[in-house]
Amino acid sequence: MEDLRNQKYWSPYVAGACAGLVLVFSVWITGNYFGASTSFVRSAGLIEKIFSAERVSQIEYFTKTTPKIDWQWMFVIGVLFGSLIAAKMSGTFKAQAIPDMWQEKFGQNVILRAIVAFIGGTVAMFGARLADG
Repeated sequence: MEDLRNQKYWSPYVAGACAGLVLVFSVWITGNYFGASTSFVRSAGLIEKIFSAERVSQIEYFTKTTPKIDWQWMFVIGVLFGSLIAAKMSGTFKAQAIPDMWQEKFGQNVILRAIVAFIGGTVAMFGARLADG
């Protein structure tokens, strides 16, 4: 395993503090908290709207929240591209099918990895929806 001191990673404390400042300024400037889960639902609504706008208008969730591109959706896109740029600039970007940590913990067993990923995703989405995200 490589010595982590020789890699170009941010300190998790600095990154967490910066994320906290972004949150404070987000609330201060826009009056809104940043999040991601709603943006994924809205993206699905936008894609479905291309094929059947009438069907989207009949979905109960979208009668309350219209699928649209807003500041939160742009924030998620910014996170995607910002992280890609940061990884490329630091030289830590690498494309791989299975992250090293997953490979070490679960090996090549696709079924085990799928079960763990499904459970983790379910818990994460439950928490996000519970927090009204």
